[in-house]
Amino acid sequence: MSHSALIDRRTVIDWLGIAPFMIFALLFLILPTLYLVTGAFVTPEGDFTFKNIADLFSPSILSAYWISIKVSLASSLGGAVIGFFLAWAIVMGGLPRSIRSGLLTFSGVASNFAGVPLAFAFIATLGRTGLVTVLLRDMIGFNLYSTGFNLLSFFGLTITYMFFQIPLMVLILTPALDGMKREWREASEILGATTWQYWRMIALPILWPSLLGTTLLLFANAFGAIATAYALTGSSLNIVPILLYAQIRGDVLHNPNLGYALALGMIVITGLSNVLYIWLRSRAERWQK
Repeated sequence: MSHSALIDRRTVIDWLGIAPFMIFALLFLILPTLYLVTGAFVTPEGDFTFKNIADLFSPSILSAYWISIKVSLASSLGGAVIGFFLAWAIVMGGLPRSIRSGLLTFSGVASNFAGVPLAFAFIATLGRTGLVTVLLRDMIGFNLYSTGFNLLSFFGLTITYMFFQIPLMVLILTPALDGMKREWREASEILGATTWQYWRMIALPILWPSLLGTTLLLFANAFGAIATAYALTGSSLNIVPILLYAQIRGDVLHNPNLGYALALGMIVITGLSNVLYIWLRSRAERWQK
């Protein structure tokens, strides 16, 4: 067999290997996205229009986007800060290796624990008759809900999202911390730098693209979540995914094409977040080579 024929055969085998993924991406990502984009610019009768896009700037829809952005921003920042310190503790904090393995395994599970099970877990724990709420009331006489706390609110949804945001931050940031070379720390100590100077002038500038990029990924992750929010708050919290669900599945103002426009807006926001994450991630990987 000639060399060129062997190369052609390997090329065919390579393409056959990625064909299932490409078909899956085409059927469940690319084509549905194109369907949403085209649907945002037509009427239910099929005529071209900009009305659906213009309706995105109505007060109720702008309010839904703003609440979604605030929930996503709060949960991503909270998850980034707490996740960073957890990742730092297991990589640089001198914890036993068994704890590191256990925490990373738990993070892998918890980062995918969302939807109705997560909402039920928080209701059973921090709801008005939840386990922690009842224990605090009966054992120390503290009524959590008398302080103004409400699980079915902006704050409640934020801390619920942080349950999967924190472990996702740990999983993504741990390799970045592992990539910090010991020689950098030793060189800074030889030159007389303090621990604070090392972190301020060496470690944080190197880690900054990973930190900011992962925070953007957490933002996109929270912005597109619907199952947890819908199961936890129902329609009491007006966020974009719930509003989109109502428009497409049917409510008093049933308008599928407006739902497509809402989805297009979500795609733009999450797409920008993911593009910035990929760009920052590529910058961070320069230091890990």
